Amino acid sequence: MAKPKYIIDVQVTVDTPFTEDALTETLTAIATATLVHQDAPRGAELCLVISDDETVHQLNRDYAGKDKPTDVLSFVSETDFPGQGGYLGDIIISIETATSNAAANGHPLLAELQLLTTHGCLHLMGHDHGDAEEKAKMWAAQADILTTANIQVNLPA
Repeated sequence: MAKPKYIIDVQVTVDTPFTEDALTETLTAIATATLVHQDAPRGAELCLVISDDETVHQLNRDYAGKDKPTDVLSFVSETDFPGQGGYLGDIIISIETATSNAAANGHPLLAELQLLTTHGCLHLMGHDHGDAEEKAKMWAAQADILTTANIQVNLPA
């Protein structure tokens, strides 16, 4: 069996309205599309965890210094693998905040999870939105990936 181009480990630690297999398949597909779009090295790996507000809040407080829940956190691997796959890092998504975001933005929860997966992968690939120029570049990449994958979301401004 040929080695997959990317290795994406999806862990679902909470109840969701989707079967774990279906959610894993869907999120692996959009993560792969994002890595392809960003020319990630062959064999690159990442871990995507679907969790809850409590867990994401704690991680956000402990590692980002922000004492509140958020929708998605990305932790870039501190190991550098120039020119090879290697471990890109971890993405943690709160299903509760994703559910609220989806309702507020008027699109399905699955589309929100795909958006957040794309967003998290872009962070792992070096994108940020700390200033207007970085944000414009990241948002353009995000929109291009989601449009190409035919995912209908109402993107944030």
